[in-house]
Order: sequence, then structure tokens, then C-alpha cells
Amino acid sequence: MNDLKMQNSSKLNDGFFELKYNEDGVYIVVNPPVGKGKKVETWEVLEKLNRKQVKNYSRGTIELAILKADRAPVKIAESQVEVKVDATASVVVSPDKMKAFITFNPPEGGRMLNAGEVIEILRQNGVVFGVSSESLENIIKYPVFNEQILIARGVEAVNGQNGMIEFYFDISSDRKPVIMEDGRVDYRELNLIESVEKGKVLCSILPPVQGKAGKTVMGYDLPALNGKPATLPKGRNVEVSQDGKSLCAGIDGQVCYIDGKVNVFSIYEVHADVDTTTGNINFIGNVIVRGNVLSGFSIDAGGNVEVWGVVEGASIKAGGDIILRRGMQGMGKGYLKSGGDIIAKYIEHSTVEAKNEIKAEAIMHSNIKCGQKLELSGKKGLLVGGVAKVGKLIAAKVIGSTMATVTELEVGTDPTLRERYKMLKDESIAMESDIKKAEQAITILKKIEGAGGLTPEKQEMMAKSVRTKVYYSNRIEEIKVEIAQIEEILQQESQGKIKASATIYSGTKVAIGSCLMYVKENLQYCTLYRDGADIRICPYDR
Repeated sequence: MNDLKMQNSSKLNDGFFELKYNEDGVYIVVNPPVGKGKKVETWEVLEKLNRKQVKNYSRGTIELAILKADRAPVKIAESQVEVKVDATASVVVSPDKMKAFITFNPPEGGRMLNAGEVIEILRQNGVVFGVSSESLENIIKYPVFNEQILIARGVEAVNGQNGMIEFYFDISSDRKPVIMEDGRVDYRELNLIESVEKGKVLCSILPPVQGKAGKTVMGYDLPALNGKPATLPKGRNVEVSQDGKSLCAGIDGQVCYIDGKVNVFSIYEVHADVDTTTGNINFIGNVIVRGNVLSGFSIDAGGNVEVWGVVEGASIKAGGDIILRRGMQGMGKGYLKSGGDIIAKYIEHSTVEAKNEIKAEAIMHSNIKCGQKLELSGKKGLLVGGVAKVGKLIAAKVIGSTMATVTELEVGTDPTLRERYKMLKDESIAMESDIKKAEQAITILKKIEGAGGLTPEKQEMMAKSVRTKVYYSNRIEEIKVEIAQIEEILQQESQGKIKASATIYSGTKVAIGSCLMYVKENLQYCTLYRDGADIRICPYDR
């Protein structure tokens, strides 16, 4: 039983007292607590005596009766007429005015409030909307005293949805090279260029959805935000249609979606090497180099860059993808930076950054950064030496080498709230079970009541069951709010993994989130993932 259950059990089993008006005087009967319940305190008794206007009572006798708590009637005052006090109620409205809670003070020989009186009390406290008639009927019939009960709930405003853009071309960056039967990767047939003709419709606007207004328990309207209309993502060489709802290609060329804009680029093509005959290249569109890129030269493109030959110690920056049909021999000076993916046959002694994914057959002694996935496939599938910092997944055949080459891998984020999330889930399940039991008891007792056989003991059982249901229902509402907050945080965190379809050699340093592991013995056909505060090893999963 968790702490909350223990606290609630103690509350339900607190000690209590009764006043009895006999012919020879006023008596008090003090009942002891059960288990860890609280004892009756003197101030509680005195407060009730004052409300009941009991005269000339003996405080010393009262304190002794409380001390003994032996259920024996103890005379505390001479005979007098009982002053009957009807039940009262107080109302609390949540700070956001979306919930109202009522607390009933028990009648002292008087009567319980009726539905009309409760509604009037709510009105006097400004609560005029969202009162549940079913809840009102239940709490009047089976009153729960000295506990806050949810009596009214407002209606949340539902914001509309913003307008969207419907694209008529592929904006995804999931481009995979063809792996041939012998394990080699064909970097020539990537189909990366999507050509369009002038006038072709590239995208259209979908209209926004209007919001639905809400209302507080105090009757105030809560305005909802209507969805905002989408803006056409107009980039270069595109035109807006006459009705203003579509974008069309302004020229023949390659359509690209870069930094939230639709562009149509013409292609700059170098038919030989990038060397002294071309100088450095700075072009707004796509660049194709049919030869090599020699050391010391640079390419800066707004679109994609494709090199058919070898890149030496050069610098290539692209707003889109970088495709190296052969590879890069960086000699410690090579630099690649892509706003999309990087695809290469091999990369050696270079610094490489990609916003999305990096795919190659081998990467050796390089510093790698990519936002999504680093994939080493093909015949070698090798990652050795250097540092690789990756957002979600590193997948390779071989990581490290037989020479225990230092290879540092960092992947994923730190999910610190999983333990708290699980505890709240378990607590919620346990409470739902207790509520179900209380509801079953209430149903049975209602049937007995309908047959006219509800004894005082069963009435007390009914009240206790209703009290239990109310208490746990309120707590579950709190838990749901916290669970939703934690889920939102967890959804923002990536689940990092490292997969090797062959071997991870000793000398490899692995960090997943805040967890660290040094590979001291070779690992075969495995997946490394984070489990709580540890890095676990499991069989390779595709």
C-alpha cells in the first residue's frame, strides 16, 4: 500500500465524538482512532459545544474523556435543551475559475441542506454554470462532511487548427541508395532530383478550422483561438496562382523544400574538377560536379550538391543534401555541412555535419554530427575512430577496430521522468480499482435501501463508500494532470540506440543521454540502448 492509501486509511479511521442530551445532563462519548487515525482534539469538542450553545460545561471533564477515549458516556454539563444547528456549506472556486468545490459542515441536531439551498449558496458565491445535477443529488442524499467535493466544472475552450499546406511533390528526406545483391551500394541511382515544368502546381492551402468557445463555472465565456490561415511557402522561382491559394513553378527546374520554403532551382553543372579553372563555387541552386573537388576549394550551394568524383581536403556547404558518389579523403581539412542528408561512399579524416541523416559505407577517424540517424551499410558498414554525435540512431556493421582504436559515440537524450511516470500510472490503476469497489458497494447498498432495509451501520458504510469515491476521484484528477505534463516532456525526448550487425570492438566509448559505458570486451550482433540509468545490451534488431 502506498503512502497515499495509508494517509487516506488514517483519515477514514480518525477518532470521533458524539454529544448526547439526557434527562440528567449533557454527555460526551469519545471513540478512539483505528490504526494510524488521528485522536479527537479538545478544540474540536469546544468548537462544537459553542456552536450548540451548551452552557456551563466542564472543560476538565471533557479533557479527561478525550484522554480515555473509551466510548463511555461522560457527563459534562447539566440538563438543558438541545440547540439544533442545520448543515452549512462553503464554496471554493479554483484560480482558473474552471472548477468549483463545496464543503459541507454537518448539521448539529438540525437538517441537511436541500438542493435548492445548495444551488442558492453556489449562486451567492458566483457559481452559475457547470453544476452536475447527478453529483448534486448524490451529495444531498449521501452527504460527505468536511471534505471538498467537486460540484461544478467549466467547459474548456477548444482552439481551432491552423490552416495547412498540401504539397504535390515529395518533401521527405528519406532517400535510400540501392543495395545490390553482392552487398555493394549503388550511389549512382539515387533519384534525388524531382524536376518540374513551368506552371506546374506545387502546393495548395487548406483552410483553418474555427475554435469552440468555453465557459467558466462563474458563467464567463472563454474565447477560443481560431485557426490561423496558412501562408504559402513562397521561395525562389515560384508564382502565386490567381486565386491566391496555390504555388506554381515559375521556371523549368528542380523543386526543393528548404527551410520551410518551396523553391525551383536551376542546376549549376561543373563538367570537370573543381580546381583553379573554376575557383570556389557559390550558387543559390543545386550544384553537380562531374569530376573531383580538390584540396583548398569550396562549394557553397543553396540547394543540393552532388559530386561524382572524390572530394579531398575541401569544404562543401549545402542548404539541401550532399551526395558524394565516391567519397571524401579529407586529410584533416575536409568539411561537409548539410541542411538535409549526406550520402557518401566513404569519409576519412573529415568534419561532417548534417541536419538529418548521414549514410555511408565507411567513416574513419572523423568528427560526425547529425540530427537524426547515422547509417553505415554496404559491404563494409564501418565506423572507426573519431567522435560521432547523433540524435537518435547509429546503425553499422562494425564499430571500432581490432586495434582498440578509440571511437566515441554519443546518441539520444536523458529521460529523467520515466520512474515518476510509472509510479503515477501504478497509483492511478490502484485508485481506479478502489473506486470501482466503492461504486459496487454503493450500488448494493442502494438496492438494500430501496427494499427499506438500510440499517444505521449500512448507512455509515454507504457514507464511507461515497467519501472514499470522492477522495480518490479528486486525487485521480490531480494525477492525470501530472501524467499529461510528464508525457509531453517524454515525447520531446528521443530514444537513442546504437546497433551493430557484426561487432563493436573494445576501445569504444558509448554515451546514451547521461549514461556512459566503455566497451571492454568485443560485442557481437547487438543493440545498445538506455534503460533507466543503465546502458543495456540486447540482440541486434533490424
